[in-house]
Amino acid sequence: MSDFLLDLSRNPTAKKLIQAAGLPIPLPTPLDRPKGPYAEQILRDKVVVVGGEGQLTDAIAQLLVIAGANPYVVGDKLAAAFAGPGEAFGRRPTKIAADESPEGLKLNGLVFDATGLESPEDLKQIYDFFHPRVRQIARSGRALIIARPPEEAKRAEVSAVRQALEGFTRSFAKEIGKYGATANIVYVAEGAESRLAHVARFILSSASAFVTGQPLRVSSTAKGEVNTSDYARPLNGKVVLVTGAARGIGAATAEILAGEGAHVVVLDRPADDQPAAETARKIGGTVLLADVSDKDAPKQIAKFLKDKFGGVDVVVHNAGITRDKTLANMKPEVWDSTIDINLAAVARITDELVDSGVLRDGGRVIALSSIAGLAGNNGQTNYSASKSGIVGLVRGLAPRLAARGITANAIAPGFIETRMTAAIPVAIREVARRLSALGQGGQPSDVGQAITFLATPGSVGLTGQVLRVCGGAFVGA
Repeated sequence: MSDFLLDLSRNPTAKKLIQAAGLPIPLPTPLDRPKGPYAEQILRDKVVVVGGEGQLTDAIAQLLVIAGANPYVVGDKLAAAFAGPGEAFGRRPTKIAADESPEGLKLNGLVFDATGLESPEDLKQIYDFFHPRVRQIARSGRALIIARPPEEAKRAEVSAVRQALEGFTRSFAKEIGKYGATANIVYVAEGAESRLAHVARFILSSASAFVTGQPLRVSSTAKGEVNTSDYARPLNGKVVLVTGAARGIGAATAEILAGEGAHVVVLDRPADDQPAAETARKIGGTVLLADVSDKDAPKQIAKFLKDKFGGVDVVVHNAGITRDKTLANMKPEVWDSTIDINLAAVARITDELVDSGVLRDGGRVIALSSIAGLAGNNGQTNYSASKSGIVGLVRGLAPRLAARGITANAIAPGFIETRMTAAIPVAIREVARRLSALGQGGQPSDVGQAITFLATPGSVGLTGQVLRVCGGAFVGA
Protein backbone atom coordinates (compact mmCIF):
# COMPACT_ATOMS: atom_id res chain seq x y z
CA MET A 1 0.00 0.00 0.00
CA SER A 2 1.56 3.27 -1.14
CA ASP A 3 2.01 6.32 1.12
CA PHE A 4 1.96 9.30 -1.23
CA LEU A 5 3.75 11.74 1.11
CA LEU A 6 6.42 9.19 1.97
CA ASP A 7 6.96 8.53 -1.72
CA LEU A 8 7.31 12.28 -2.30
CA SER A 9 9.92 12.56 0.43
CA ARG A 10 12.03 9.96 -1.37
CA ASN A 11 12.06 12.18 -4.46
CA PRO A 12 14.71 14.91 -3.87
CA THR A 13 13.36 17.12 -6.68
CA ALA A 14 9.76 17.00 -5.45
CA LYS A 15 10.89 17.59 -1.88
CA LYS A 16 12.88 20.72 -2.87
CA LEU A 17 9.96 22.09 -4.88
CA ILE A 18 7.56 21.68 -1.96
CA GLN A 19 10.00 23.31 0.45
CA ALA A 20 10.81 26.15 -1.96
CA ALA A 21 7.12 26.86 -2.48
CA GLY A 22 6.59 27.02 1.28
CA LEU A 23 3.74 24.54 1.09
CA PRO A 24 2.57 23.34 4.54
CA ILE A 25 2.97 19.68 3.65
CA PRO A 26 4.76 17.64 6.36
CA LEU A 27 6.87 15.14 4.47
CA PRO A 28 7.81 12.17 6.67
CA THR A 29 11.40 10.95 6.61
CA PRO A 30 12.00 7.43 5.24
CA LEU A 31 13.19 5.15 8.02
CA ASP A 32 16.30 3.00 8.00
CA ARG A 33 15.32 -0.61 8.60
CA PRO A 34 17.38 -3.81 8.96
CA LYS A 35 18.74 -5.30 5.77
CA GLY A 36 19.43 -8.71 7.26
CA PRO A 37 19.77 -10.71 10.49
CA TYR A 38 21.38 -9.43 13.68
CA ALA A 39 25.10 -8.68 13.61
CA GLU A 40 27.54 -8.17 16.45
CA GLN A 41 28.56 -4.71 15.24
CA ILE A 42 25.13 -3.20 14.73
CA LEU A 43 26.56 0.31 15.19
CA ARG A 44 29.61 -0.16 13.01
CA ASP A 45 31.25 3.24 12.35
CA LYS A 46 28.19 5.10 13.70
CA VAL A 47 28.94 8.36 15.51
CA VAL A 48 27.57 8.18 19.04
CA VAL A 49 27.93 10.98 21.60
CA VAL A 50 27.81 9.88 25.24
CA GLY A 51 27.17 12.06 28.27
CA GLY A 52 26.31 11.82 31.95
CA GLU A 53 28.39 10.56 34.86
CA GLY A 54 26.19 7.98 36.52
CA GLN A 55 26.48 4.42 37.78
CA LEU A 56 26.34 2.62 34.42
CA THR A 57 29.25 4.30 32.68
CA ASP A 58 31.30 1.11 32.36
CA ALA A 59 28.35 -0.93 31.03
CA ILE A 60 27.55 1.74 28.43
CA ALA A 61 31.16 1.89 27.29
CA GLN A 62 31.35 -1.88 26.88
CA LEU A 63 28.12 -2.23 24.91
CA LEU A 64 28.86 0.63 22.52
CA VAL A 65 32.38 -0.39 21.57
CA ILE A 66 31.34 -4.02 21.09
CA ALA A 67 28.54 -2.76 18.83
CA GLY A 68 31.16 -0.98 16.71
CA ALA A 69 30.28 2.64 17.49
CA ASN A 70 32.70 5.54 17.18
CA PRO A 71 32.28 7.12 20.64
CA TYR A 72 32.57 10.81 21.40
CA VAL A 73 32.46 11.30 25.15
CA VAL A 74 31.79 14.27 27.41
CA GLY A 75 34.02 14.49 30.49
CA ASP A 76 37.03 12.77 32.02
CA LYS A 77 35.07 10.01 33.75
CA LEU A 78 33.54 8.81 30.49
CA ALA A 79 36.86 9.09 28.68
CA ALA A 80 38.45 6.87 31.31
CA ALA A 81 35.60 4.34 31.17
CA PHE A 82 35.85 4.04 27.39
CA ALA A 83 39.66 3.86 27.27
CA GLY A 84 40.03 0.15 28.08
CA PRO A 85 37.21 -1.28 25.94
CA GLY A 86 38.02 1.22 23.19
CA GLU A 87 41.60 0.02 23.04
CA ALA A 88 40.55 -3.66 23.06
CA PHE A 89 38.03 -3.26 20.25
CA GLY A 90 39.79 -0.57 18.22
CA ARG A 91 37.17 2.06 19.09
CA ARG A 92 39.14 4.66 21.00
CA PRO A 93 36.96 7.46 22.41
CA THR A 94 37.25 11.09 21.40
CA LYS A 95 36.79 13.47 24.30
CA ILE A 96 34.70 16.59 23.62
CA ALA A 97 33.57 19.57 25.65
CA ALA A 98 30.14 19.73 27.31
CA ASP A 99 28.73 22.00 24.59
CA GLU A 100 30.72 20.54 21.70
CA SER A 101 29.71 18.23 18.86
CA PRO A 102 31.88 16.39 16.36
CA GLU A 103 32.42 19.03 13.69
CA GLY A 104 30.90 18.30 10.30
CA LEU A 105 29.44 14.95 11.37
CA LYS A 106 25.86 13.81 11.71
CA LEU A 107 25.11 12.13 15.03
CA ASN A 108 23.73 8.61 14.75
CA GLY A 109 23.28 8.27 18.48
CA LEU A 110 23.00 10.35 21.65
CA VAL A 111 23.28 8.33 24.87
CA PHE A 112 22.95 9.87 28.32
CA ASP A 113 23.57 8.07 31.62
CA ALA A 114 21.06 9.69 33.97
CA THR A 115 21.55 7.27 36.85
CA GLY A 116 23.36 9.97 38.82
CA LEU A 117 20.57 12.58 38.74
CA GLU A 118 18.95 13.17 42.13
CA SER A 119 17.48 16.68 42.26
CA PRO A 120 15.32 18.84 39.99
CA GLU A 121 18.36 21.04 39.46
CA ASP A 122 20.23 18.00 38.09
CA LEU A 123 17.74 17.82 35.21
CA LYS A 124 19.60 20.76 33.67
CA GLN A 125 22.25 18.20 32.69
CA ILE A 126 19.75 16.69 30.25
CA TYR A 127 19.21 20.08 28.65
CA ASP A 128 22.94 20.79 28.54
CA PHE A 129 23.64 17.48 26.80
CA PHE A 130 20.89 17.39 24.18
CA HIS A 131 20.34 21.09 23.44
CA PRO A 132 23.58 21.83 21.53
CA ARG A 133 23.35 18.62 19.50
CA VAL A 134 19.72 18.38 18.37
CA ARG A 135 20.34 19.91 14.95
CA GLN A 136 23.10 17.41 14.19
CA ILE A 137 20.97 14.29 14.71
CA ALA A 138 21.19 12.08 11.63
CA ARG A 139 18.24 10.73 9.70
CA SER A 140 17.01 7.67 11.65
CA GLY A 141 19.25 8.69 14.54
CA ARG A 142 18.75 7.42 18.09
CA ALA A 143 18.50 9.14 21.46
CA LEU A 144 18.67 6.93 24.53
CA ILE A 145 18.45 7.88 28.20
CA ILE A 146 19.44 5.29 30.81
CA ALA A 147 18.14 5.76 34.35
CA ARG A 148 17.10 4.03 37.56
CA PRO A 149 13.40 3.23 38.11
CA PRO A 150 11.40 5.89 39.97
CA GLU A 151 9.82 3.24 42.21
CA GLU A 152 13.24 2.27 43.59
CA ALA A 153 14.05 5.78 44.84
CA LYS A 154 14.30 6.20 48.60
CA ARG A 155 13.28 9.86 48.46
CA ALA A 156 10.26 11.38 46.73
CA GLU A 157 12.43 14.06 45.13
CA VAL A 158 14.60 11.45 43.45
CA SER A 159 11.53 9.55 42.26
CA ALA A 160 10.21 12.78 40.75
CA VAL A 161 13.45 13.41 38.86
CA ARG A 162 13.49 9.89 37.43
CA GLN A 163 9.87 10.17 36.33
CA ALA A 164 10.58 13.57 34.78
CA LEU A 165 13.00 11.84 32.42
CA GLU A 166 10.11 9.91 30.88
CA GLY A 167 8.20 13.10 30.16
CA PHE A 168 11.30 14.59 28.56
CA THR A 169 11.82 11.48 26.44
CA ARG A 170 8.26 11.37 25.15
CA SER A 171 8.36 15.06 24.20
CA PHE A 172 11.84 14.89 22.68
CA ALA A 173 10.70 11.93 20.56
CA LYS A 174 7.99 14.11 19.05
CA GLU A 175 10.49 16.88 18.28
CA ILE A 176 13.00 14.70 16.45
CA GLY A 177 10.49 12.47 14.69
CA LYS A 178 10.69 14.76 11.64
CA TYR A 179 14.21 13.40 11.10
CA GLY A 180 12.98 9.82 11.30
CA ALA A 181 14.87 9.75 14.61
CA THR A 182 13.69 8.13 17.84
CA ALA A 183 14.07 8.76 21.58
CA ASN A 184 13.53 6.16 24.28
CA ILE A 185 14.37 5.62 27.94
CA VAL A 186 15.54 2.44 29.66
CA TYR A 187 15.12 2.16 33.42
CA VAL A 188 17.60 -0.35 34.88
CA ALA A 189 16.83 -1.81 38.30
CA GLU A 190 19.57 -2.33 40.88
CA GLY A 191 21.12 -5.73 40.24
CA ALA A 192 20.00 -5.94 36.61
CA GLU A 193 22.92 -4.05 35.08
CA SER A 194 24.16 -7.07 33.11
CA ARG A 195 20.81 -7.17 31.28
CA LEU A 196 21.10 -3.67 29.85
CA ALA A 197 23.29 -4.39 26.83
CA HIS A 198 20.80 -6.44 24.79
CA VAL A 199 18.00 -3.98 25.41
CA ALA A 200 20.12 -0.93 24.57
CA ARG A 201 21.40 -2.59 21.40
CA PHE A 202 17.84 -3.10 20.18
CA ILE A 203 16.87 0.51 20.94
CA LEU A 204 19.99 1.89 19.22
CA SER A 205 19.67 -0.35 16.16
CA SER A 206 17.61 -0.06 12.99
CA ALA A 207 15.41 -2.89 14.31
CA SER A 208 13.63 -0.34 16.54
CA ALA A 209 12.79 1.99 13.63
CA PHE A 210 9.11 2.38 14.65
CA VAL A 211 9.65 2.37 18.44
CA THR A 212 9.90 5.84 19.96
CA GLY A 213 8.88 7.75 23.07
CA GLN A 214 8.85 4.52 25.06
CA PRO A 215 10.00 3.62 28.59
CA LEU A 216 11.40 0.12 29.08
CA ARG A 217 12.13 -1.38 32.49
CA VAL A 218 15.01 -3.83 32.86
CA SER A 219 14.75 -5.96 35.98
CA SER A 220 16.04 -9.19 37.49
CA THR A 221 12.49 -10.51 37.95
CA ALA A 222 12.82 -13.48 35.58
CA LYS A 223 15.50 -16.03 36.34
CA GLY A 224 18.21 -16.43 33.72
CA GLU A 225 21.76 -15.70 32.67
CA VAL A 226 22.69 -13.23 29.94
CA ASN A 227 25.38 -14.05 27.39
CA THR A 228 26.80 -10.66 26.50
CA SER A 229 28.61 -12.04 23.45
CA ASP A 230 25.72 -13.99 21.89
CA TYR A 231 24.41 -11.44 19.40
CA ALA A 232 24.36 -13.21 16.01
CA ARG A 233 21.54 -15.70 15.33
CA PRO A 234 20.39 -15.70 18.98
CA LEU A 235 17.47 -18.07 18.26
CA ASN A 236 19.53 -20.95 16.89
CA GLY A 237 17.91 -24.22 17.92
CA LYS A 238 14.79 -22.55 19.30
CA VAL A 239 11.27 -23.67 18.37
CA VAL A 240 8.83 -20.78 17.97
CA LEU A 241 5.05 -20.97 17.58
CA VAL A 242 3.42 -18.04 15.76
CA THR A 243 -0.37 -17.98 15.57
CA GLY A 244 -2.07 -16.22 12.68
CA ALA A 245 1.16 -16.58 10.70
CA ALA A 246 -0.19 -17.13 7.20
CA ARG A 247 0.05 -13.47 6.18
CA GLY A 248 0.55 -9.89 7.37
CA ILE A 249 2.31 -9.27 10.66
CA GLY A 250 2.39 -12.99 11.45
CA ALA A 251 4.13 -13.92 8.20
CA ALA A 252 6.62 -11.04 8.51
CA THR A 253 7.39 -12.10 12.07
CA ALA A 254 7.89 -15.72 11.09
CA GLU A 255 10.39 -14.71 8.42
CA ILE A 256 12.45 -12.54 10.79
CA LEU A 257 12.43 -15.21 13.51
CA ALA A 258 13.64 -17.81 11.03
CA GLY A 259 16.40 -15.44 9.92
CA GLU A 260 17.68 -15.43 13.50
CA GLY A 261 17.89 -19.24 13.54
CA ALA A 262 14.48 -20.29 14.88
CA HIS A 263 12.39 -23.15 13.55
CA VAL A 264 8.97 -21.54 13.21
CA VAL A 265 5.69 -23.38 13.55
CA VAL A 266 3.25 -21.48 11.32
CA LEU A 267 -0.20 -21.79 12.86
CA ASP A 268 -3.34 -20.61 11.11
CA ARG A 269 -6.91 -21.64 10.39
CA PRO A 270 -7.55 -24.69 8.21
CA ALA A 271 -9.19 -22.31 5.71
CA ASP A 272 -5.82 -20.58 5.26
CA ASP A 273 -3.85 -23.74 4.58
CA GLN A 274 -2.41 -22.48 1.28
CA PRO A 275 -0.90 -19.16 2.51
CA ALA A 276 0.23 -20.91 5.70
CA ALA A 277 2.02 -23.57 3.65
CA GLU A 278 3.61 -20.89 1.46
CA THR A 279 4.91 -19.01 4.50
CA ALA A 280 6.29 -22.19 6.07
CA ARG A 281 7.92 -23.30 2.81
CA LYS A 282 9.57 -19.91 2.36
CA ILE A 283 11.24 -20.01 5.78
CA GLY A 284 11.77 -23.75 6.20
CA GLY A 285 9.16 -23.93 8.94
CA THR A 286 6.33 -26.29 9.85
CA VAL A 287 2.60 -25.83 9.30
CA LEU A 288 0.05 -26.40 12.04
CA LEU A 289 -3.58 -25.90 11.07
CA ALA A 290 -5.88 -25.14 14.00
CA ASP A 291 -8.67 -22.75 14.91
CA VAL A 292 -7.60 -21.02 18.13
CA SER A 293 -11.25 -20.45 19.06
CA ASP A 294 -11.85 -24.21 19.16
CA LYS A 295 -12.00 -25.34 22.78
CA ASP A 296 -9.85 -28.38 21.91
CA ALA A 297 -7.17 -26.21 20.26
CA PRO A 298 -4.92 -25.83 23.37
CA LYS A 299 -4.50 -29.58 23.80
CA GLN A 300 -4.13 -30.09 20.02
CA ILE A 301 -1.39 -27.47 19.86
CA ALA A 302 0.41 -28.75 22.97
CA LYS A 303 0.36 -32.34 21.71
CA PHE A 304 1.68 -31.35 18.29
CA LEU A 305 4.58 -29.35 19.76
CA LYS A 306 5.41 -32.07 22.29
CA ASP A 307 5.30 -34.97 19.81
CA LYS A 308 7.18 -33.23 16.99
CA PHE A 309 9.69 -31.03 18.84
CA GLY A 310 9.66 -32.13 22.47
CA GLY A 311 8.36 -28.69 23.45
CA VAL A 312 8.41 -25.06 22.42
CA ASP A 313 10.65 -22.13 23.41
CA VAL A 314 8.66 -19.10 22.27
CA VAL A 315 4.93 -18.56 21.82
CA VAL A 316 3.77 -15.57 19.77
CA HIS A 317 0.04 -14.92 20.07
CA ASN A 318 -0.63 -12.95 16.89
CA ALA A 319 -3.99 -14.35 15.74
CA GLY A 320 -6.84 -11.89 16.18
CA ILE A 321 -9.93 -10.34 14.63
CA THR A 322 -11.76 -7.02 14.49
CA ARG A 323 -15.54 -6.84 14.49
CA ASP A 324 -16.19 -3.12 14.73
CA LYS A 325 -19.57 -1.73 15.79
CA THR A 326 -20.65 0.88 18.28
CA LEU A 327 -21.85 -0.74 21.48
CA ALA A 328 -25.46 0.24 20.79
CA ASN A 329 -25.37 -1.60 17.45
CA MET A 330 -23.21 -4.55 18.47
CA LYS A 331 -24.78 -8.02 18.46
CA PRO A 332 -23.80 -10.32 21.36
CA GLU A 333 -22.14 -12.84 19.06
CA VAL A 334 -19.83 -10.10 17.70
CA TRP A 335 -18.78 -9.22 21.23
CA ASP A 336 -18.31 -12.88 22.17
CA SER A 337 -16.19 -13.85 19.15
CA THR A 338 -13.84 -10.89 19.53
CA ILE A 339 -13.24 -11.47 23.24
CA ASP A 340 -12.84 -15.20 22.73
CA ILE A 341 -10.32 -15.12 19.87
CA ASN A 342 -8.32 -12.07 20.95
CA LEU A 343 -8.13 -12.78 24.68
CA ALA A 344 -9.71 -15.97 26.00
CA ALA A 345 -7.97 -18.19 23.44
CA VAL A 346 -4.61 -16.60 24.28
CA ALA A 347 -5.15 -17.38 27.96
CA ARG A 348 -6.33 -20.94 27.28
CA ILE A 349 -3.43 -21.83 24.99
CA THR A 350 -0.83 -20.26 27.27
CA ASP A 351 -2.19 -22.04 30.34
CA GLU A 352 -2.10 -25.39 28.56
CA LEU A 353 1.47 -24.93 27.30
CA VAL A 354 2.68 -23.76 30.72
CA ASP A 355 0.81 -26.26 32.88
CA SER A 356 1.75 -29.22 30.65
CA GLY A 357 5.42 -28.22 30.63
CA VAL A 358 5.44 -27.95 26.84
CA LEU A 359 6.69 -24.37 27.13
CA ARG A 360 10.28 -24.90 28.18
CA ASP A 361 12.09 -23.15 31.03
CA GLY A 362 13.63 -19.91 29.80
CA GLY A 363 10.77 -19.55 27.34
CA ARG A 364 9.00 -16.47 26.05
CA VAL A 365 5.31 -15.57 25.83
CA ILE A 366 4.61 -12.62 23.51
CA ALA A 367 1.06 -11.46 22.87
CA LEU A 368 -0.27 -8.82 20.47
CA SER A 369 -2.14 -5.97 22.14
CA SER A 370 -2.86 -2.67 20.36
CA ILE A 371 -2.80 1.05 21.05
CA ALA A 372 -6.58 0.72 20.77
CA GLY A 373 -6.34 -1.35 23.94
CA LEU A 374 -4.36 1.41 25.66
CA ALA A 375 -6.32 4.45 24.48
CA GLY A 376 -9.68 3.06 23.41
CA ASN A 377 -11.32 3.65 20.04
CA ASN A 378 -14.77 4.62 18.86
CA GLY A 379 -16.67 1.58 17.62
CA GLN A 380 -14.16 -0.85 19.12
CA THR A 381 -15.33 -1.53 22.66
CA ASN A 382 -14.98 -5.27 22.08
CA TYR A 383 -11.58 -5.06 20.39
CA SER A 384 -10.20 -2.52 22.86
CA ALA A 385 -11.39 -4.58 25.82
CA SER A 386 -9.71 -7.70 24.41
CA LYS A 387 -6.43 -5.91 23.69
CA SER A 388 -6.38 -4.19 27.07
CA GLY A 389 -7.01 -7.59 28.58
CA ILE A 390 -3.81 -8.83 26.94
CA VAL A 391 -1.87 -6.25 28.93
CA GLY A 392 -3.39 -7.54 32.15
CA LEU A 393 -2.68 -11.11 31.09
CA VAL A 394 1.07 -10.64 30.59
CA ARG A 395 1.35 -8.63 33.79
CA GLY A 396 -0.34 -11.46 35.64
CA LEU A 397 1.79 -14.14 33.98
CA ALA A 398 5.15 -12.41 34.55
CA PRO A 399 5.55 -13.09 38.30
CA ARG A 400 3.97 -16.51 37.99
CA LEU A 401 6.52 -17.67 35.39
CA ALA A 402 9.59 -15.77 36.59
CA ALA A 403 11.10 -18.63 38.62
CA ARG A 404 11.22 -20.75 35.45
CA GLY A 405 12.99 -17.98 33.55
CA ILE A 406 9.94 -17.45 31.33
CA THR A 407 9.04 -13.88 30.42
CA ALA A 408 5.65 -12.59 29.29
CA ASN A 409 5.29 -9.34 27.36
CA ALA A 410 2.85 -7.59 25.05
CA ILE A 411 3.41 -5.72 21.80
CA ALA A 412 1.04 -2.82 21.07
CA PRO A 413 1.20 -1.88 17.38
CA GLY A 414 -0.06 1.47 16.17
CA PHE A 415 -0.99 2.17 12.55
CA ILE A 416 0.66 -0.62 10.54
CA GLU A 417 0.38 -0.90 6.75
CA THR A 418 -1.56 -4.17 6.39
CA ARG A 419 -4.57 -5.49 4.48
CA MET A 420 -6.71 -4.41 7.42
CA THR A 421 -5.59 -0.77 7.32
CA ALA A 422 -5.74 -0.74 3.53
CA ALA A 423 -9.51 -1.20 3.87
CA ILE A 424 -9.87 1.97 5.96
CA PRO A 425 -11.40 4.94 4.08
CA VAL A 426 -8.68 7.07 2.46
CA ALA A 427 -9.22 10.23 4.56
CA ILE A 428 -9.22 8.34 7.87
CA ARG A 429 -6.20 6.30 6.81
CA GLU A 430 -4.24 9.43 5.90
CA VAL A 431 -4.97 11.08 9.26
CA ALA A 432 -4.04 7.91 11.15
CA ARG A 433 -0.68 7.78 9.38
CA ARG A 434 0.24 11.32 10.38
CA LEU A 435 -0.84 11.15 14.04
CA SER A 436 2.55 10.05 15.26
CA ALA A 437 6.00 11.47 15.90
CA LEU A 438 7.35 9.74 12.79
CA GLY A 439 4.41 10.91 10.65
CA GLN A 440 3.89 7.61 8.82
CA GLY A 441 2.55 4.11 9.19
CA GLY A 442 4.72 1.23 10.30
CA GLN A 443 5.48 -1.94 8.36
CA PRO A 444 4.62 -5.49 9.47
CA SER A 445 8.36 -6.08 9.76
CA ASP A 446 8.57 -3.34 12.43
CA VAL A 447 6.28 -5.39 14.66
CA GLY A 448 8.17 -8.53 13.69
CA GLN A 449 11.48 -7.00 14.76
CA ALA A 450 10.09 -6.07 18.18
CA ILE A 451 8.63 -9.56 18.63
CA THR A 452 11.91 -11.15 17.61
CA PHE A 453 13.82 -9.02 20.10
CA LEU A 454 11.48 -10.08 22.93
CA ALA A 455 11.88 -13.70 21.81
CA THR A 456 15.66 -13.68 22.28
CA PRO A 457 17.44 -14.93 25.41
CA GLY A 458 18.94 -11.44 25.85
CA SER A 459 15.52 -9.93 26.53
CA VAL A 460 15.24 -11.74 29.89
CA GLY A 461 15.35 -8.40 31.70
CA LEU A 462 11.95 -7.42 30.28
CA THR A 463 8.80 -9.07 31.58
CA GLY A 464 5.23 -7.98 32.29
CA GLN A 465 5.69 -5.05 29.95
CA VAL A 466 4.01 -3.46 26.95
CA LEU A 467 6.23 -2.39 24.07
CA ARG A 468 4.46 0.04 21.74
CA VAL A 469 5.45 -0.20 18.09
CA CYS A 470 3.54 2.87 17.05
CA GLY A 471 5.97 5.47 15.75
CA GLY A 472 5.24 7.64 18.78
CA ALA A 473 1.48 7.75 18.27
CA PHE A 474 -0.19 10.80 19.75
CA VAL A 475 -2.81 8.61 21.48
CA GLY A 476 -2.50 6.08 24.25
CA ALA A 477 -0.38 5.92 27.40
